[in-house]
Amino acid sequence: MGVLIQESNPPSVTQGTTTAAAVHTSSAAEEKALEMDGKGVVKVSRETWGRKAQFVLSCVGYAVGLGNVWRFPYLCYKSGGGAFLIPYFIMLFFTGIPLLLMELAVGQYTRNGPVEAIKMLAPILQGTGVATVAITFLLTTYYNVIMAWALFYLVASFNAELPWDSCDNDWNTDNCVSLKNYEKYNTTNDSVSSTEEYFNRRVLNITGGIDDFGEMRWEIFGFLVLAWILVYLCLHKGVKSSGKVVYVTATFPYMVLAILVGVGASLEGAGQGLKFFIEPDWDLLMEAEVWVAAAAQNFNSIGIAFGSMIALSSYNEFHSNTLVRDTMLISGINAFTSLFASCAIFSVIGHLAFIQNEDVDNVVASGPGLVFAVYPAAFSAMPVPQLWSVLFFIMLICLGIDSQFAMVEVVITTLMDGFPKLKPLYFNRKEVLVLYICLFTFACGIPCTFQGGMYYFQIIDWYVAVVSIFFIAIAEVIAVCWLYGATRLRRNVEEMTTSTPNIYFVSCWLVISPILIFAIFVFSFIQYEVVTYDDYVYPDWAEFLGWFIALLSMVWIPIGIVYAFVTAEGSFTERLFLICKSPISEATYGYQFQDDSATYRRAYFDRGSREDIFMDHYKKHEI
Repeated sequence: MGVLIQESNPPSVTQGTTTAAAVHTSSAAEEKALEMDGKGVVKVSRETWGRKAQFVLSCVGYAVGLGNVWRFPYLCYKSGGGAFLIPYFIMLFFTGIPLLLMELAVGQYTRNGPVEAIKMLAPILQGTGVATVAITFLLTTYYNVIMAWALFYLVASFNAELPWDSCDNDWNTDNCVSLKNYEKYNTTNDSVSSTEEYFNRRVLNITGGIDDFGEMRWEIFGFLVLAWILVYLCLHKGVKSSGKVVYVTATFPYMVLAILVGVGASLEGAGQGLKFFIEPDWDLLMEAEVWVAAAAQNFNSIGIAFGSMIALSSYNEFHSNTLVRDTMLISGINAFTSLFASCAIFSVIGHLAFIQNEDVDNVVASGPGLVFAVYPAAFSAMPVPQLWSVLFFIMLICLGIDSQFAMVEVVITTLMDGFPKLKPLYFNRKEVLVLYICLFTFACGIPCTFQGGMYYFQIIDWYVAVVSIFFIAIAEVIAVCWLYGATRLRRNVEEMTTSTPNIYFVSCWLVISPILIFAIFVFSFIQYEVVTYDDYVYPDWAEFLGWFIALLSMVWIPIGIVYAFVTAEGSFTERLFLICKSPISEATYGYQFQDDSATYRRAYFDRGSREDIFMDHYKKHEI
């Protein structure tokens, strides 16, 4: 869902009982050119969604991605099945849903992307918006690698015999057990399934550890190039075509998943796997790692603290009145998809456990490659397995590309709007900038294409998608719900939708969500364990590398605080007051001072005089 995210349109400012958008006007002629839309809101030059369905499907397409069929099952398997579901739904109810509404409301109200939106709500934490873009960029550097793996499998699916079905290949070892002989599989004699060997020894040709990075896997490199070409083609034309694309990419995966669930449920022993998926191991609920993984899955899947939801909702009409409904729909479809996909994969794992006469948790190695080791096993139990394999990996590519080009779009437009002096470098043409960004991000993902790339992949995935996300989420919640104000945001939602969020949302914004996120963040450090890949333990230098990668996004928050304080004017107290106060006036109760409203609007975009005018304004009107 590539959208042309513009961050040049400012927040609302109220004039008496008339709400207007604070527009950057450089001349009196532009001031007079402001045009009302009949609802009391000034029209601004900004794209909006053609239809409401495009916005919802774009959000669903972004939220429902590879994480639902790749990350969710492997985290669930790693965390004890049902023991993962309990904290997942608790975190969804108390953090995922309310914070999604918060982000959608912020985007629709400010009509800006994450960088400018957070800056307008809480200048002291303006670095949070930059941090969301930074973490999104880091995610894009390795997200396409999964699409490269899917493309590898897609091409292999056209063989007369699926190459992962047998052990008669050059890459197989003496420990290999084919799908036809799974009854011989036994973890005590070092048996390895043919699907696992195909992924580890054929696709990755993985080395023994990160110290041995090995050689370039040129096939993966080529598929990574192809994946980025697909992303570029989706991005360079902007919103004109992407709104229509989501009608296909956001709905096609469900047809394939429905078939896989039906086939999986019919397999002998499927109930054993589904029981593991649903029945919790209560002892595991005492481990912080399970709660951290559950919270991180919510944030990663829905997109909390990544900035994309703020950007997508900024293209809604100001008076779009379906925010709460959209929030419940997006989060509900996202959770349903994760459960639906997991039913397919755990029914197959149960079938494999039945054949091997093993416990479910000993069937396959837990890790990012779980989906590539388990789903292919299901195809052999289906008629015309090549057909279903092709459809499945096309589905993975659809899921991945929807989320990927939405995340890349955030990075691209942040550069376009935040760094206008760079425009000569890309000839002021978006397609050229898109090419630059895609090439640079592609280059950052090249380490994952080496034989030891999976070890690097696991490090960056853990420290970006799990460790740093909580720190950024805490800062975002403080900025919006505490500094700007949860009750103020509730009134903003009422102004836009004519209905007020109930006490559930307000209490979560104000108290429950911040406490839960902070508690998990703290306990994740108390029970911190070094990241592992299967049984491999990383060396100390690799752990240091992981923390360095995490800091690449987190560091922007303290930098933003220092920058806001240094660039403000006045005494220490005046500066602190200024940067903690939103320059957006209260829309519901009105910006009552029409005589200086134009000066106010101009001042917002004049960095040299903004602070003085704001301070005088605050003192004069006791805001």
